Amino acid sequence: MRFLQGTNSGFELTYDDVFMVPNPSAITSRLDVDLATVDGAGTTIPIVVANMTAVSGRRMAETVARRGGIAILPQDVPTEVVADVVAWVKQRDPVYDTAVTLGLHDTVGDALNLLPKRSHGAVIILDDAGRPVGVVTEADCTGTDRFTPISHVMSTEITALAAGVAPSEAFLTLHDARRRLAPVVDGDGRLVGILTRMGALRSTLYTPALDASGHLRIGAAIGINGDVVGKAQALLEIGVDVLVVDTAHGHQIQMLHALKKVRDLHPTIPVVAGNVVTADGVHDLIGAGADIVKVGVGPGAMCTTRMMTGVGRPQFSAVVECAAAAREAGKHVWADGGVRHPRDVALALAAGASNVMIGSWFAGTHESPGDLHHDSKGLMYKESFGMASERAVLNRTTGHDPLERARKALFEEGISTARMYLDPDSPGVEDLLDQIVAGVRSACTYTGARSLPDLHAGAVVGVQSAAGYAEGRPLHTSW
Repeated sequence: MRFLQGTNSGFELTYDDVFMVPNPSAITSRLDVDLATVDGAGTTIPIVVANMTAVSGRRMAETVARRGGIAILPQDVPTEVVADVVAWVKQRDPVYDTAVTLGLHDTVGDALNLLPKRSHGAVIILDDAGRPVGVVTEADCTGTDRFTPISHVMSTEITALAAGVAPSEAFLTLHDARRRLAPVVDGDGRLVGILTRMGALRSTLYTPALDASGHLRIGAAIGINGDVVGKAQALLEIGVDVLVVDTAHGHQIQMLHALKKVRDLHPTIPVVAGNVVTADGVHDLIGAGADIVKVGVGPGAMCTTRMMTGVGRPQFSAVVECAAAAREAGKHVWADGGVRHPRDVALALAAGASNVMIGSWFAGTHESPGDLHHDSKGLMYKESFGMASERAVLNRTTGHDPLERARKALFEEGISTARMYLDPDSPGVEDLLDQIVAGVRSACTYTGARSLPDLHAGAVVGVQSAAGYAEGRPLHTSW
């Protein structure tokens, strides 16, 4: 990457402050661009779901990995729960979504409780042998008493797909049958999963992030306090694909000690550590054993660090410097935080990041762990909170005595409750991935890049005023 004017004029820059200029390009299709990353995480699109309690869970991990990204489970999740989630995700199908199911004796109320759990918006009704006999959507339940038997409202006209069907064939079958979705069944007619028409289409465009055994990838985080070695060893035995050693201030002695202990376990998977914002921080973490360094202090939507402390660094400049330092050592960085539009992801990759971590942007989706709420206008939202907030600290210190918990909660840095609204037209994380991937692919075609390393190598970046940024924003109404 180089700056258009040869320098950034000495300013520290956010994503809003910069833009890329077009380069000569021989690429005729966005699909000619390879978005696979080269940092060892195994992602086929450069997206990592941040290890936030309100964002990353089993549904998120399954769905994102199926489209080529990877989710990192938070450090405050008990090890036995991480083991259950990892095993569950590893058992999911790389093509078919996990169906939400009920029996014939369940009620409309049961269906309404389950429908928000998946963006495909359907419950498959099974008989006692596990065979699909009906489908229920929210429209079927509207205006119906919650205690009504599900068999009274379900649609029995279903088109089943045979397990092993090619996504392209499944798409055409659903298109010809005028069906939005269908259960997938094995040779005995028992349910295997569910496939929507859009899901079948996506499976022709995305490559799942799979481990050597063909199972979906998933990562997990640990902190730098307590039994670091025991927790890290447990996660390695569980079979996580990426291990993240995580703390808000990564450039500290305790982090270096923790990293060295983890490296002494000789993990065969990538070890990620952070967060830092300087070349010195990158050098120290790599020297202590990190394969990948997380970059970002204060840019996240839930983070109040900069307002509380004045400490941090504008994210684009931080990624540029840290990526260069990591490259010199043959290592990589993840850009963590501050992305709010697809352009920001493209700019982070142009700056040299191998993957981009996304948190709050994904909190307002069906796949995030939180419960779905409705505001006074009927709009759907989920609650999100920062991982250094009072709420997160209290969750993380449940085993401490009340005085110690109260003392630690006084020094929170982060928003404890924020409403993350679901876009009615794009309520699922896959909808957001479509937008991000389309933007990054298009950015590559504009800059003549056939791969992410090409994007970084060839990107020409300019610095703009606030008016320049505003000029690039679309107008949804006339002026």
